[in-house]
Amino acid sequence: MKPDSTDKLFQEGPGISLALYQPDIAGNTGTIMRLGACLGLPVEIIEPAGFDLSDRALKRAGMDYLAMSRLVRHVDFAAFDAARRAAGRRIVLFTTRSSEIYTDFTYEPGDVLMFGRESAGVTDAIHATADASVTIPMEGGGRSINLAVAAGMAAGEVLRQLRWQQ
Repeated sequence: MKPDSTDKLFQEGPGISLALYQPDIAGNTGTIMRLGACLGLPVEIIEPAGFDLSDRALKRAGMDYLAMSRLVRHVDFAAFDAARRAAGRRIVLFTTRSSEIYTDFTYEPGDVLMFGRESAGVTDAIHATADASVTIPMEGGGRSINLAVAAGMAAGEVLRQLRWQQ
């Protein structure tokens, strides 16, 4: 798995991508990279991560799909934000702090679906930077859905809206 350059990702056109803000758990990140590989979605990691981002650390969860993955690494949020703004892409933040249900939101080509850290989400400043925020409704008082499951739900909905109904 070789990280793509940010410039290459944004020059290739307005595809949807999954962005992980400072992920904590290698297994979730590997699973999301496998998801991205199977669905044709790049995965952007905004560092620092809470684990070693080497092939070895991600290999168990991603299995042999890591070679098919398009991984883009950003040294920090400022670098990520500058690249996505230059490309005219929106951040759609998945958060428990939103009241808009993710299936009611209208996605656009080029959207970046952003997910926060497993342990802490994203900062208030990043919430303020997001162009939109959506939530996956939960019943029964659950605190949050597993990050990889949430990314899978989000990817399914955005692909349903933008690719699979054409």
